[in-house]
Amino acid sequence: MVARIYRPAKTAMQSGKAKTHEWLLVYEPQEPKRIDPLMGYTSSGDMLSQLRLTFETKEQAIDYAERNDIPYRVEEEKAPKRVRVAYADNFKYDRRQPWTH
Repeated sequence: MVARIYRPAKTAMQSGKAKTHEWLLVYEPQEPKRIDPLMGYTSSGDMLSQLRLTFETKEQAIDYAERNDIPYRVEEEKAPKRVRVAYADNFKYDRRQPWTH
């Protein structure tokens, strides 16, 4: 029953950074999910997989896990690579690659 403490990355669907400012404590799955043969639903007997706790800081999440004797693993966030390219750079005279259609 190891918990994972991490800060979620921004979604690939939008450029916004909503829901990326908080730290999450999520339990690792205890058993694999199975598919019901009749209806095709995905189910699991693992109730802790539904639990998702949010914290403002990483220290709060670690403190909660230690107070409740929960083994945890912290995944540090990676700094995003900041690439700023202007549209006008496509037409610069001294480009590395020649501009073609």
